[in-house]
Amino acid sequence: MDSAHPKSILITGASSGIGAALAVAYAGDGTTLHLGGRDRARLEAVAAQCRRRGARVHNHCQDVADAAGMTKWIEDAFASGPVDLVIANAGIGGEGADRTQRRDGGRSHIPDILATNVAGVINTVYPSLDRMLARPRPVGGIRGQIAIMSSLAGFRGMPTAPAYCASKAALCSFGEGLRQALVRSGVKVSVICPGFVRSPMTATNDFPMPFLMTGERAARIIQRGLARRRARITFPRRLAAAVWIFAALPPAWSDPLVRRFRRQTG
Repeated sequence: MDSAHPKSILITGASSGIGAALAVAYAGDGTTLHLGGRDRARLEAVAAQCRRRGARVHNHCQDVADAAGMTKWIEDAFASGPVDLVIANAGIGGEGADRTQRRDGGRSHIPDILATNVAGVINTVYPSLDRMLARPRPVGGIRGQIAIMSSLAGFRGMPTAPAYCASKAALCSFGEGLRQALVRSGVKVSVICPGFVRSPMTATNDFPMPFLMTGERAARIIQRGLARRRARITFPRRLAAAVWIFAALPPAWSDPLVRRFRRQTG
């Protein structure tokens, strides 16, 4: 497997945002893409764009929270040929869409957030991992690569989206633990922690989003990190550094700053 130029890639949440941008970025002659998403029309539009760039595309309308459906889709994808890279990208927000939801913690959205962001990643990773581990170890020793989409929001819980932050924190820990568990297996694991990226999810945010970037720029950064098999891909750098420092502060210092931010944003 050439991690710099994977030939077969499976991406969940590929109908919009970072997932769609990654699909287009990886599309090219000789590349096979297995694209999953819940919005059939948007998914087909992304698939058509990838085909115009020369890729062979199999798109599948699938909810990542459906464990049986995910296993079947992934089995079919791997049966059609070795999949080099799996990007468990699908995720939702919802807590910060309006002030009413924020005041009650967005609790009505919590089951869906956890089902998609946490269980959905597990439903993607383990069926893929089973099939990667079933391969004979090739020359070079790499059986495959798995990327888990977390977020800088997972570094510290925020009152605007506590469940979303919790789901992304869970993915950071899950991915880092899995990477160590698989260190001698020939399957590489990367955890991706982006900041604010333009997407339908961030379009509902009514609070400041520093260093907001396009999906295309985010996809380029992720591609480079995955090609180098980086354990953690965090960006943008200045925001990542600020969040890391903020998360390291004792609550007696950081909580007043959070309360001030919350007053400023409603």
